[in-house]
Amino acid sequence: MRRILTVIPILCFIQAQGQPVLSVEEAIAAGLKNNYDILLAKNEAEALAIDYQYANGAFLPQLEGSAGKVWNRNNSQQDFLDGRKRKANVSSGNLTAAVNLNWTVFDGLKMFATKARLDELRGLGELNVKTQAVNSIAAIIANYYNIVRQKQQLKAIDELISINEERVKLADKKLSVGMGSKPELLQARVDLNAQKASRLLQETLIAQLKETLNQLTAMPAQAEYEVSDSIPLHLGIQYDSIRSGIEQVNPALLAAKKNIGIAELSLKERKAELWPKLSFNSAYNFGRVNNASVINPEFQPIFNMTKGLNYGVSASVPLLTGFNTRRLIKQAGLEIQYRQLSYDNQQRQMDVSINNAYKDYQYQKKALQLEEENISLAKENVFIALERFRQGVSTYLELREAQISLEDAYNRLIAARYNTKLAETELFRLKGVF
Repeated sequence: MRRILTVIPILCFIQAQGQPVLSVEEAIAAGLKNNYDILLAKNEAEALAIDYQYANGAFLPQLEGSAGKVWNRNNSQQDFLDGRKRKANVSSGNLTAAVNLNWTVFDGLKMFATKARLDELRGLGELNVKTQAVNSIAAIIANYYNIVRQKQQLKAIDELISINEERVKLADKKLSVGMGSKPELLQARVDLNAQKASRLLQETLIAQLKETLNQLTAMPAQAEYEVSDSIPLHLGIQYDSIRSGIEQVNPALLAAKKNIGIAELSLKERKAELWPKLSFNSAYNFGRVNNASVINPEFQPIFNMTKGLNYGVSASVPLLTGFNTRRLIKQAGLEIQYRQLSYDNQQRQMDVSINNAYKDYQYQKKALQLEEENISLAKENVFIALERFRQGVSTYLELREAQISLEDAYNRLIAARYNTKLAETELFRLKGVF
């Protein structure tokens, strides 16, 4: 029996050698590079960064050039009181060009508030990328170690199959020498087939989980690889290490706080609309008219050209805008209150989440310790029951009960390892640092 339990892990190890082993660090690296949710968040952040990159344009003058050319061809016919008549074909060309400059010198400091708001939005975009990255890392870790969990479950099933195979051999041998019964052999074979069916289902589940991991990391759908055999655990996490300074590192809380700053800058922009607006204006104009023929050459020139530079200042004062500016100011003030309340609420929720996650982490550690003790007891119990069954001093029911106890112990132990890893991952996710 001990020889069988020793050979099974070796066989599994040899089987795994045909495929490359994907570590959790490699899976995370691939996810950070290729995960579609992260790429979408980065795209939005880049758009906000571009807005800030051109924010200084608000301080520069607006320069506009225009030009036009018009050709006129008219047929003219005139009749006078003295009986004279005149017909003429009048053609002319009119060329105009202008360069206009408008420079806002003062707008109640709105342009400065706008630039600062765009800077805050750029920072918010970076925080959104970090938030998505943290959530994606947590999802990748959970899925990766779920594969490891199911792989360990598969090994446990292989061990149970080996026990059932030994049980079938013993039942068949006892029946052949007249010490056993046909129902014992049949039940042993039924249990063996049930374990083999469970193995097929377990292999299918592992394949499906790998497909999910491929989607999270954007790897090819049919990528073939193995995962590690164990689930490493951090069993020394302290509550203070997670809770202390979380407002300075958690990207979700930082984003909520930045939204308050953005709302405050929006209020400054609205208040700036109450101030007068002072602008500097300048233009260079050019015009030229060519008349190929004129009807009255004494009063109408055949050529006319004008050009010149003009400049000045203009001021506009918002006297009455239907109280629209006041309305926008009040709404901006309410937006600040909303963002502050949202931050306070999110902070309280974060405290509750950390407390619950840490309690779950402590429970899972204790449960894992108990299950590690139980698995040793269950293995020893199966070994004793198998030896007693081999010597004919116990029934197959006693052995079957010991097998079920071992199967349950394996299920609880493997689940306890995985749940402890999930609790640990959730604490790091809430902290915002992996």
